[in-house]
Amino acid sequence: MNTNLKYIPTPYELNISEKFPELPIPEDNPLTVEGVELGRMLFYDPILSGDSTQSCSSCHTQEFAFSDNRRFSVGVDNKLGNRNSMPIINSGWYNKFFWDGRANSLEEQALDPVKNPIEMHGSWEVAIKRIKASDIYPELFDRAFNQTQISKELVVKAIAQFGRTLISDNSKYDKVLRKETSFSEAELRGLNLFFTEKADCFHCHGNILFSDAAFHNSGLDEFPNDYGLEHRTKYRRDRGKFKTPTLRNLVFTAPYMHDGRFSTLEEVIDFYSEGVKDSPTIDPLMKYVERGGVQLSEKEKSDLLAFLMTLTDSTFIDNPAFRNPFE
Repeated sequence: MNTNLKYIPTPYELNISEKFPELPIPEDNPLTVEGVELGRMLFYDPILSGDSTQSCSSCHTQEFAFSDNRRFSVGVDNKLGNRNSMPIINSGWYNKFFWDGRANSLEEQALDPVKNPIEMHGSWEVAIKRIKASDIYPELFDRAFNQTQISKELVVKAIAQFGRTLISDNSKYDKVLRKETSFSEAELRGLNLFFTEKADCFHCHGNILFSDAAFHNSGLDEFPNDYGLEHRTKYRRDRGKFKTPTLRNLVFTAPYMHDGRFSTLEEVIDFYSEGVKDSPTIDPLMKYVERGGVQLSEKEKSDLLAFLMTLTDSTFIDNPAFRNPFE
């Protein structure tokens, strides 16, 4: 018997709507059944945090479409962050992460929170020691990566694999595209508002992901306290610009905006209707800023909200493949 044979991980097959673009997968981190399951365990395991009390799921909860229902997430030392936790939805299609785009991949995105003093406040050295000393993880890493030498690079690869499986493509909107159902009259009116200059949502949210993944100053503040993209680029022209969040599953991801200032979707719609503020770096797309917003009637606001509700995918927050494996 040859005892030197290596375990061959099983390719993970994604079932993605044909309306979505092809999901880019890094050549050095292909999806495997073993890698995804390992990533799910690490995502939910507090072993990575400084005091072993907080996991990735502490701020990215399935119930809230892998976002946080608090305005600001609480770290292991009860420290509050200053930005709302972005949802993890269809993230495999993006190449910039965080509100200010400071990470360029899902793998890179998973590196920072472990050592961030406001979040997990730990160290990778300690986290890796704990993982190596675990009764379960060494074998799981060997099966997922054919590696006995566990490293932070392999940890984030596994977490990124799990992250790429968090796909939401089963909302009513998707079912209409598949001709499985149809919009109500109010939803259809809302769709027409959304995809025309009247409500002007489509410039930033008009693709199948409902995010252009770009950075915009949408007129929240005349003088932004949080400089957003400027923190990364150091360019004054980027002040107050933040990554466009997806509108999918909005019903689950309150509060809204980078700082969670709006508690309801009605407040968000009111802002874009009559609350937009001018500033030196406001996005040219916000061409209606001189009149304070797109100026929707109450009926139009109601119709737009009805359409936004069609982006709700309840199967996403109920999917057993995404649940905590330790419960």
